[in-house]
Amino acid sequence: MSSIIPQEKIRNIAIIAHVDHGKTTLVDAIMKQSHLFRDNQDEMNQEQILDSNALEREKGITILAKNISVRYKDHKINVIDTPGHADFGGEVERTLSMADGCLLLVDAQEGVMPQTKVVLKRALELGLKPMVLVNKIDKKLADIKNTINEVHNLFLDLATRDDQLDFPLFYGISREGKVFNELPDVDYTIPGATTGDVTPVLDTIIEYVPAPKGDLNAPFQMQISALDFDAHTGRYLMGRINRGAVKLNDPVVLVESDEPDAKQIQGRVKKLFIKEGMKYEEVNEAGVGDIVAILGIDSTAIGGTICALNNVEALPSLKISPPSVSIKFEANTSPLVGQEGKFVTASLLQKRLQNEAEVNTSLEIRDAGGSAYIVSGRGELQLSILIETLRREGFEFQVRKPEVIIREIDGVLMEPMDSLYIEVPDQYISAVTQEVSGRKGELVDMRSINGITKFEYKCLTRNIFGLRNFLITETKGNVVFSSVFAEYVKKQEAANIYRKGVIVSSDTGDVRAYALNMIQDRGQLFVKPSDKVYEGMIIGINKYDDDLEVNPCKERHKTSVRMNQAEVTQISLNQPFPLTLEFALSFLKEDEILEVTPMNLRLRKQYLSKVEREWAKRKNLSSFAKQQMGIKN
Repeated sequence: MSSIIPQEKIRNIAIIAHVDHGKTTLVDAIMKQSHLFRDNQDEMNQEQILDSNALEREKGITILAKNISVRYKDHKINVIDTPGHADFGGEVERTLSMADGCLLLVDAQEGVMPQTKVVLKRALELGLKPMVLVNKIDKKLADIKNTINEVHNLFLDLATRDDQLDFPLFYGISREGKVFNELPDVDYTIPGATTGDVTPVLDTIIEYVPAPKGDLNAPFQMQISALDFDAHTGRYLMGRINRGAVKLNDPVVLVESDEPDAKQIQGRVKKLFIKEGMKYEEVNEAGVGDIVAILGIDSTAIGGTICALNNVEALPSLKISPPSVSIKFEANTSPLVGQEGKFVTASLLQKRLQNEAEVNTSLEIRDAGGSAYIVSGRGELQLSILIETLRREGFEFQVRKPEVIIREIDGVLMEPMDSLYIEVPDQYISAVTQEVSGRKGELVDMRSINGITKFEYKCLTRNIFGLRNFLITETKGNVVFSSVFAEYVKKQEAANIYRKGVIVSSDTGDVRAYALNMIQDRGQLFVKPSDKVYEGMIIGINKYDDDLEVNPCKERHKTSVRMNQAEVTQISLNQPFPLTLEFALSFLKEDEILEVTPMNLRLRKQYLSKVEREWAKRKNLSSFAKQQMGIKN
């Protein structure tokens, strides 16, 4: 008897939305209510079940696209949970190709946001059947009517076919695991005031989302949408079967792209897995429409096509938006190199970065020579996630200031521009307008509803670096901030974004409380007593524009006179400024470096000694003067 699931009993649906609009919470409810777990399993009391990555849980966002399957009314529903942040759009673009329908979630208070537009546009371009869930209707400031109007206007702008304008509409409270076909006639802002579950969505998925297309009797064909790697068994190629069926030990051919001269790799299906619940289960065969993982071909060609040996036919390659921001990674060169990390050498760093590029289609890695590598991605959040992942794995390295990627289009230098969306309480309007205007942001729209003001700007990507952290501080955390790539525009003159000078250590050793007590009035410090510092390390932010050299290792002169009580009580140190990865990346200047280890983040000058820094400064001034006078070096 065949183990192939009839394709008319399969439904493949992607959950798409802007960040923090409730996708993962809804998937949690679907898994629990479809009896994927026993009543006594730990998962029944957990949240963010699919966001198993520690960084995903800490930041409250989905970074990696994941899929699960549930059984409901004799159907198998493959549910794909996608990231909502624009920096991880590559994950969305490659996984939407596995779906036949999509469920768009929109926050009833925030309404349509930038990534809402991006993911829906891509889904409609792929011809997915859309469904819409107006979520979080229990929020006090929810404006359900306005949100629905925004959704309809969005579909009018993006629909590629008339039938996409007619879609099922639901209302939800995903944190309570409830979805409604009609708005409840109760005060749903009161927790527990309503009864319900997620079955309205599951029923509509079966009735509305089409079964996968494809001829089961045709030669096997599958596009690779994701990769995984196991040190013991090898590389898994994952995707949805577009045509035919595949069995264990079948000979197959992988075509890496749809180019005429694309590389072809022959192999054999050594192991075959399908998703059951949250886990892959080994099977002997699988058919059209199901999402599978194949072991037996060593390739990293996401977007490539696996075909039957007697019918080699490549599918169109997946369209992945190009990166717009890059960071230079280097082997650590600080005086403390090798003291805190397990993996320190440039070769180990290179191998790890190459492995990351193989499974992450939206990242590009390029050798910059001299033990340095340029890593390009969608935005500073995506790159900061990569940096944090590496340091948690035990890597020690250093990075330079993030840079936007300049492209030459039709002989003109072009740079990326973002659409910027900011939402703050009315009392912080001036802080937003003043800061974004200083970064040459162009106001597109501004409206105030129920004491909340929403801004839409166009702003150069390079001018947005550090803006999120600034606004979080200025608004005491009361800000919704989002940006998404809009277009490439003619390269413009750099905005003069103000940054104060830094406090630089002039000595190497352990930080002393006695020294900090005298230094702390000069600005905000990053270090505390007993921290290790070295010459050229940045230990704080100066009050003024110029850099300031100090000696944080200075000790009180030893004398035969005991320190009196008045001197002891005079040492009262301020709390050090928390040096986070996001802040450090946005704070860096061109002549500065961020040292990253599993235990610490340290800012430092490129040239550690004062003499070297003076020499470099004079050399730069000399080069600039020659350029001004038209003299070639």
